Amino acid sequence: MKNSIFEKNTLTWIGIIFITLILLIFQDKWVWASKYPKDLIVPFSDWINFSMEKFIEQFGWFFLSISWLLSWPIIGAQWLLHSLPWIVVIFLVCFIAYLSSGVRLALFTLSATFYMVLIGYWEESMNTLALVIISVPMAIFIGFGLGVWGFFSKRAEKVIMPILDIFQTVPTFAYLLPILLLFGFGTVVGLIASILYSFPPMVRNTILGLNRVPDHIIESAIMSGANSKQLFWQAMLPSCKKQILLGINQSTMAALSMVIIAAIIGGTADIGWEVLYYIRKAEVGQSLVVGLVIALMAIIIDRITSGFALNSDKAVKGSQYLRNIRLNYLAFAILVSILLFITASFFQVLADWPYNLSIWVSSHINDFFETFVKTFKTEIKLVKKYTLFFIMLPTKIGFQQAVSPFTWGFKLEMFHKIFYFMSFILVAFWFLKNKKNGIFIFLLLLMIFLYFGLTNMPWLSLLLIYSFFALRVGGYKLALGTFLGLGFIVIVGMWPEAMISIYLCGIAVVFCFIVGTSLGIWAAHNSVVSAIVRPINDTLQTIPLFVILIPFVMLFKIGDFTGLLAIIIYAIVPSIRYAENGIRNLPSEVIDASKMMGSTKMQLLFLVKIPLALPVIMLGLNQTIMYGIAMLVIAALIGTNGLEQIVFIGLTDGNMGKGFIAGISMAILAMIVDRITKTVSKKRSEALGLSIK
Repeated sequence: MKNSIFEKNTLTWIGIIFITLILLIFQDKWVWASKYPKDLIVPFSDWINFSMEKFIEQFGWFFLSISWLLSWPIIGAQWLLHSLPWIVVIFLVCFIAYLSSGVRLALFTLSATFYMVLIGYWEESMNTLALVIISVPMAIFIGFGLGVWGFFSKRAEKVIMPILDIFQTVPTFAYLLPILLLFGFGTVVGLIASILYSFPPMVRNTILGLNRVPDHIIESAIMSGANSKQLFWQAMLPSCKKQILLGINQSTMAALSMVIIAAIIGGTADIGWEVLYYIRKAEVGQSLVVGLVIALMAIIIDRITSGFALNSDKAVKGSQYLRNIRLNYLAFAILVSILLFITASFFQVLADWPYNLSIWVSSHINDFFETFVKTFKTEIKLVKKYTLFFIMLPTKIGFQQAVSPFTWGFKLEMFHKIFYFMSFILVAFWFLKNKKNGIFIFLLLLMIFLYFGLTNMPWLSLLLIYSFFALRVGGYKLALGTFLGLGFIVIVGMWPEAMISIYLCGIAVVFCFIVGTSLGIWAAHNSVVSAIVRPINDTLQTIPLFVILIPFVMLFKIGDFTGLLAIIIYAIVPSIRYAENGIRNLPSEVIDASKMMGSTKMQLLFLVKIPLALPVIMLGLNQTIMYGIAMLVIAALIGTNGLEQIVFIGLTDGNMGKGFIAGISMAILAMIVDRITKTVSKKRSEALGLSIK
């Protein structure tokens, strides 16, 4: 019975491949098969624009009033930070760093904050910090409240979790559009965007932390006579404090990553605006100097918040001694701040750093960069040329168009085509003969994809292929969701741009998964490699996305290749981390048993370790895809032409409908991939009897 089902699935795949070939053969006659008819496109974007205009006419005054109200906390935070001498702010930040993680972090914080003073961007840094100071507490408050509600009400959780998926998968530019129209141009737009982007991690960590509270703690509290409020505030909440503090850490980092995005529409004289300004002027030195401020700020905040989270379980809960220490620390901080404030009033250099004492290193960076480009000009061109001609173009438009005397040095003749198809078919049937039906189908599909190119494939064929694959992976619900989601992208006219986004992000994800997983496995077996890779991963995850673009834009200019490199650099981190963690955390008894059976190192790796770690590695693939899509949105600023570019154009032109529909389309793609990869990981875990948390 099982074999008959398997054969039925294979026959269904062959049928889909046959339909695809028919549509490709007659694509010149059946234009509708390759391009969805314009007359059948549903004008959702026009409907959204019309509805938004009417809504603003009726309720615009209300949102502008909220905007005016929210502007005051930001103005207050900026006034406070600018009123304090820089020496006082640095002391307070360093003191908090010391309380979080000790002397080493305090010294790093001192160096990093003083760097902001030295380069002459202290005021802009404080404007950025003011936005974070206001947005983070609001995001934490909203996230914590929704998380608690979701924990106590399963019905609420079923509503909240899809909303979180939408906020975390819809490109930031997309929901900036309605915010901009409702609240007007200014800093408040950046504040609201930061809150919307940064509250989901707090919700997820709150629900996760409360779900992980041990049963014996709840039972002990109930037996002690605690009521519902006491049970929550005095028993459950302290038990999950570490997880909630990690949620605060992630929300803070998410808010900071919105700094440059907010600068696009906020127009505030902050660090994000400065980075944008210098990138647009193509000044690599000043871009990096200013961009480093955001990176340093992100690292400081990340280390401080994660330090408090990691050390939270070491505190003596409810201790009078602990409360006295906190009061002493607070008194010390206030006393020293007052002394420094008074000192700064006598020594102006401690209050307002003189312009002539600022250190200007951007010219040296520019000189170094120009020398580097001149020295390696040939190599840089070759890397871009070979990647573009031999990887990117074949994936995008297929060998039939990519192979030419200009790109590959020869024209694709008939014997080349015969050799290409016959090679694939012979290898595919060899696997079919050996009962490897999955590989057989994969090779046939790969043959078609590579020859015709992803962007030239009929939309109907891709709809069938992706939907049936979802059916095989996750059943009818996942298949129906995939079909409806992709069908929506087709009928709103976003399919061509969606394929461009998939092509660019797909190449990056494949590269990241192969190279990143290999590095992760190597790091799991080599402590030196792990020690080198770990700080690099930390840096890449704390540096705001836009800063990553700077060196690539300056080296390779704007375009798909630059976007590809930026996506790879950012999205490779999860593949490395999950692979290393998956290999390191395998059950020791299984490894020992394999060694006792005489397994070689290679057998142990490929037959035991990797299969057992595959569920975790697949979660790494899931996160790599999500990171790739997040970076793809930022890559729109450097000239990529997929859905992300429509979102960005919609923002700059004020066309909310078009930009929002493109953003929803990107969210649909992200959620489909997310569900498929998580389902594969879950099934693999269940097959191995493992649990993934």
